[in-house]
Amino acid sequence: MGRPLNIGIIGAGTISRRYARTIADRPELNLTAVADLVEDRATELAAAYPPATARSVGELLSSEDVDVVVNLTIPAAHTGVSMAALRAGKHVYVEKPLALDVAEAGAVLDFAEGRGLRVACAPDTVLGTGFQTARHLLDAGAVGDAVAATAFWTSPGHETWHPDPAFYYQPGAGPLFDMGPYYLTALISLLGPVEQVFGAGSRATDTRTVGSGPRQGDRVPVEVDTHVSALLRHESGLVSTLMVSFDVAASRLPRIEVYGTAGTLSVPDPNAFDGSCELWRSGSDGWVEQHPQAGAPDTERGYGLVDLADALAHDREHRASGRLALHVLDVMRSVLTSNETGSGVRVASTCARPPALPLQTTTDGGLVGTT
Repeated sequence: MGRPLNIGIIGAGTISRRYARTIADRPELNLTAVADLVEDRATELAAAYPPATARSVGELLSSEDVDVVVNLTIPAAHTGVSMAALRAGKHVYVEKPLALDVAEAGAVLDFAEGRGLRVACAPDTVLGTGFQTARHLLDAGAVGDAVAATAFWTSPGHETWHPDPAFYYQPGAGPLFDMGPYYLTALISLLGPVEQVFGAGSRATDTRTVGSGPRQGDRVPVEVDTHVSALLRHESGLVSTLMVSFDVAASRLPRIEVYGTAGTLSVPDPNAFDGSCELWRSGSDGWVEQHPQAGAPDTERGYGLVDLADALAHDREHRASGRLALHVLDVMRSVLTSNETGSGVRVASTCARPPALPLQTTTDGGLVGTT
């Protein structure tokens, strides 16, 4: 491609501003259009990033100056908006999760592949220096042969800070669907796809009290498990343990650790692009912080679009792939099924372990070394 990849955003909520900043900062990308059911939100976002213009959803989908639709709608609308964009001949980049239903997600990917179009999906945080440095060290044998891993994310619940947290306690959300994609994407990128899961969940209360904003004091119903644990058996034979929770007041748990025959690797929070990666080798005196050795430095949400632009330009697979996102969704749904049935569940899908990302450098504002 001899020109920047033209981007149209559908869904101008809070997260859209972080995407827009990334698009504006990258010479490979060009924000041309914004659409939202609330017209004022689209107008406000477009005005902040000229020459982008606010359009209706129909106008954006039919626009010739849009190559990729960034789907930032609510999860329940992901499938419908993605399919509409694909029918209009656009590539698609979707916020996580890819869909709420595995069959629907598969239909989206099959339709795109039949049309020669790309579907990419968040999270792309695993392309930052924090995670990619950990991936580089693991692949280089820094801990010997990997044997197991753990992943933990805990909080007391989003009602402690979010002014309208009801969504987080409805089907399609909860800690598993809200934060699980970050941690599962990281575990799969480190250890490969998952073949079987054993899951269990619980909820501390049936309602939550909004702690701030105009709805302060309101009670919202809890319709999903707010504490989920899972044992994951990867196709490689390795076992990892996942815990995500809205029921923990405080903890000292690590984010992600990988245990090997020659040491332990501490992986930074996969909800961020950077962070410290630490290594403990057998026989050493303690943890040693590692300098960035791989990944994209100083970036934000939407870096997956940069990788997608490079993939299209060089006719290669993009890293934040729809197939990876479908597998993550399948794993999460399988965890819920295991919790309901009380038995292990075989994960039907699989995916390729995404290629590592070498350390990126900048030249005249552009990234080099992406492939």
